[in-house]
Amino acid sequence: MRKEDKVAIIAQLGEYLKQYPHFYLVDVEGMNAADTSSLRRKCFEKGLKMVVVKNTLMTKALEAAEENFDELKPVMVGTTALILTETANVPAKLIKELNGKKQEKPAFKAAYAEGALYVGADQLNTLAALKSKNELIADVIAALESPIMNVLSALENKENAEAPEAAPAAEAATEPEAAAEPAAE
Repeated sequence: MRKEDKVAIIAQLGEYLKQYPHFYLVDVEGMNAADTSSLRRKCFEKGLKMVVVKNTLMTKALEAAEENFDELKPVMVGTTALILTETANVPAKLIKELNGKKQEKPAFKAAYAEGALYVGADQLNTLAALKSKNELIADVIAALESPIMNVLSALENKENAEAPEAAPAAEAATEPEAAAEPAAE
């Protein structure tokens, strides 16, 4: 590969790292073309971008990045795929789903998600449990709605309980007036 090509690839990887807030490094060594194509398709369906990278070029792109990714250097061995995402937990859930089907690959190596580095296969469950910004907003809204809904429900129940008691009193009040009208004639 020519030096110009390497520089262009490193620059492209750097742009990906700037464009996407989260990324995963996964081991795809030993996956055949059909399995790799299937993984790419599943990534695409979930809104993920997957790129198989040369470790040396990826390491140089990480070194050029604004963040400190030195902890990722030890995992840059074997065949590595870079999975880029807008939502931190989606790739982790996909990898768990695939590994749950008795597949060993793709194997999780490391990730940069929500401003933190996660290195090692034992971090996959932690990443899958991360909540996205939208999920956190939904949780906060639900927490805020719950007391309001309880108050509204209580008021509605109280209103329904008072309504039958008030109806007989209103009927009794109208009957004497009706009786008083003929006497006035």
